[in-house]
Amino acid sequence: MSDTILEMRNITKLFPGVKALDNVNLKVKEHEIHALVGENGAGKSTLMNVLSGVYPAGSYTGDIVYKGDVCEFKTIKDSEKKGIVIIHQELALVPYLSIAENVFLGNEQQSGKGVINWDLTRNRTIELLKKVRLTDHPDTKIKDIGVGKQQLVEIVKALAKDVKLLILDEPTAALNEEDSDNLLNLLLELKDHGITSIIISHKLNEVTKVADEITVIRDGATIETLNKETDEITEDRIIKGMVGRELTDRFPGRESHIGDVMFEVKDWNVFDPMDSEKKVINNVNLKVNRGEVVGIAGLMGAGRTELAMSVFGRSYGQHISGTTVKDGEEIHMKSVSDAIKNGLAYVTEDRKTAGLILMDDIKNNISLTALDKISRNQVIDKNKEIRVGEEYRNKMNIKSSSILQKTGNLSGGNQQKVVLSKWIFSEPDILILDEPTRGIDVGAKYEIYTIINQLAAEGKSIIMISSELPEILGMCDRVYVMNEGNIVGELDRKEASQESIMKCIMQNKRESA
Repeated sequence: MSDTILEMRNITKLFPGVKALDNVNLKVKEHEIHALVGENGAGKSTLMNVLSGVYPAGSYTGDIVYKGDVCEFKTIKDSEKKGIVIIHQELALVPYLSIAENVFLGNEQQSGKGVINWDLTRNRTIELLKKVRLTDHPDTKIKDIGVGKQQLVEIVKALAKDVKLLILDEPTAALNEEDSDNLLNLLLELKDHGITSIIISHKLNEVTKVADEITVIRDGATIETLNKETDEITEDRIIKGMVGRELTDRFPGRESHIGDVMFEVKDWNVFDPMDSEKKVINNVNLKVNRGEVVGIAGLMGAGRTELAMSVFGRSYGQHISGTTVKDGEEIHMKSVSDAIKNGLAYVTEDRKTAGLILMDDIKNNISLTALDKISRNQVIDKNKEIRVGEEYRNKMNIKSSSILQKTGNLSGGNQQKVVLSKWIFSEPDILILDEPTRGIDVGAKYEIYTIINQLAAEGKSIIMISSELPEILGMCDRVYVMNEGNIVGELDRKEASQESIMKCIMQNKRESA
């Protein structure tokens, strides 16, 4: 039986109008991987922020017992001195600094007072990179490596601080399947070398793969802790603990009523915005009918987001050519405002950076795309804006203290509902949804799937991009498969499967080779 490295006792954390944590208890054994699961807003990240000192001692009640000592961390530096390091979902790397500079930022290797020893910095970085099997040169800038490698650099930063307890908040949310597997295997290796990990994740298949114990949190309270050796752990059991009920079907049923062709993209070509000779979208043709949900599947880097953004008001790329047709007539969209006027909406995959104004409230974010609907003579009717905010808060089941709450303080699932509300308020005919459920839990996913089905039932045309093949197969009437900027397959619902989608991709790769 392993010794306990961490015990959090009766942790209670209050925010204005909200009890985020209500007497939460967590016990983590040394040399294990402990998973923390729950719906968006359940309190997982808040609990880890309490542990790491992001929320300092005195701002919560309860005890943190680490290696037998009661600890009161006033800052992150305090917890890091004890060997507790947290890696947040939004990576804290500086893109224009090198790998070595990022690894030792705030933890500089000095040869004298205030003088950085760069040779030591590079050599130590090389040693640490080997531990995570990264071969990139330590002088490589962060902006020049992919997200998967950036996640590994964050782990290298933790190793440089002599980490004993590593906390990872949604570490694979933005990674493809291969990078996710590499990261999970690395956690298992770190465990063998004596490092304990706490992982927060909505990907239950990953949790069940690597976790020794799983603690379920719901509505700020501990529900249960499951042990791999003594309990029968299934995804259905975890989901029941998370949402408080059995979720018999991950995808709500929908009876499709597909009409005529609403929107077409013909002979679409796009070149990279930074390299006029690099073609990223090659002669793409697709169409979507009224009341239809069309999926676009493909591996990371297939060009799905580039296609969506270039169609939506040419917000990506250069030397764009091709035709867009709505209801049989050619339409011209040279800007995002043109796209909105023509009835298009684009829900970005990056809600925090491009989808929302995090410092602004829910009400203002929702009305942003259609201010003319709440204005008269270019003056916003504040009462009407409030009514619209309340309407969508209720209709979309946005969990918040009020419509005046800042969107940056909402959970990921509720932020996603605000993004959807913003675009639905603009009353589009065609919605392009780019990774609409990324980083949110199964309960919130089900609610968003229900919203998508309602939009389709109203006769909207939906184009859905997703890296999760079960989601594509569970939601879409028809699927386009993309690879390296090309449409390499078109499958209807009956013939679409994970195998048939991957077959299209691999066949195209062989032909290209």
